Amino acid sequence: MNKLRAAGSHQPKDPDLSRLRIALTVFFGLDGFVFAGWVVRIPAIKEQTGASASALGLALLGVSAGAVVTMTLTGRLCRRFGSHPVTVVCAVLLALSIALPPLTRTPLTLGAVLLIFGAAYGGLNVAMNSAAVDLVRALRRPVMPSFHAAFSLGGMIGAGLGGLVAGGLSPGVHLLALTFIGLAVTAAAAPTLLRRPAPAPLPESTSAARSDGSPRHTRWIVVVFGLIALCTAYGEGALADWGALHLQDDLHAGPGIAAAGYSLFALTMTVGRLSGTLLLERLGQTRTLVAGGATAAVGMLAGALAPTVWAALLGFAVTGLGLANIFPVAIERAGALAGPSGVATASTLGYGGLLLGPPMIGFMADWYSLPVALTSVAALAAVSAAIGFAVRGVSTRA
Repeated sequence: MNKLRAAGSHQPKDPDLSRLRIALTVFFGLDGFVFAGWVVRIPAIKEQTGASASALGLALLGVSAGAVVTMTLTGRLCRRFGSHPVTVVCAVLLALSIALPPLTRTPLTLGAVLLIFGAAYGGLNVAMNSAAVDLVRALRRPVMPSFHAAFSLGGMIGAGLGGLVAGGLSPGVHLLALTFIGLAVTAAAAPTLLRRPAPAPLPESTSAARSDGSPRHTRWIVVVFGLIALCTAYGEGALADWGALHLQDDLHAGPGIAAAGYSLFALTMTVGRLSGTLLLERLGQTRTLVAGGATAAVGMLAGALAPTVWAALLGFAVTGLGLANIFPVAIERAGALAGPSGVATASTLGYGGLLLGPPMIGFMADWYSLPVALTSVAALAAVSAAIGFAVRGVSTRA
């Protein structure tokens, strides 16, 4: 990675690549903004549909199902039509589908429209990450964390605005406004992507091809890093969909404070990712993975079991700092070992955790309680730290 950074520092700047980077950053930010706008209105949609915790969990499974199906198809669409047009189309679909949940009155219809929302969300994530991977390789600079920071920043802004309007605007008006914002932002950023195809990838680094000369061994190691991404993304999805409900129902916070919980989590995720490069240079990849997982585990135990709102908010903030760089590091290592195919495999597993976590929390909340269910986030963060330590010999190889 240091060689890549050094090589990139001597490359002449390409204005087209700079514009592509800005446009892709906008799409990452838009994705986080729209998704956060949805999650902060989940308590209101739950009340509107009369759903129990388990029924809501099943409805949220629609997001997961739609995303998983789309993720398996988006790679083929990107290869056929290019990742840039697919990114634009999925962004339009995401903006349109965010207005659908307030139109539902039963958990069943909510789950049906969330299939559409999930399909758009999953497709956009795969397409824009594919475009980002191509751009990172063309720039020969490790700028991938900046895209994920934009997603977190968009989530922070979306959750913060959602908290401000939660008491004054109905979910229907709020989410319809997000539709118009999403379409406007897409219209502004899309021409940059549509005018230029994705940069051709550079040849694979020989140092990243194999960990021991065995393709099968390499595939297994890539899956291991994908599991690390899954464990941490599980926590992000759980806090997104259930954090506000925990603060509101279990700790009796108002709608604005409840929405601020995810906003605070997204803020610390953003700060952690913006400082991720410095952290990696100081600690190295293994220590970053282990320390991040351990920090997130402690923070989430506090967030789930704290007796007061403010202690829970502090726990959410610590969790965000801990989780911030684990997902990007896992994706980077998978790419270093197996190139773009490694990135795709680890990303799919990671986003699977992001999308499958919320319905799992719903089932556990009905079986036990929501605070107990949220401790599973801490458990999986600790598992990610243990896996990161176990594969330390691979994770430090460049």
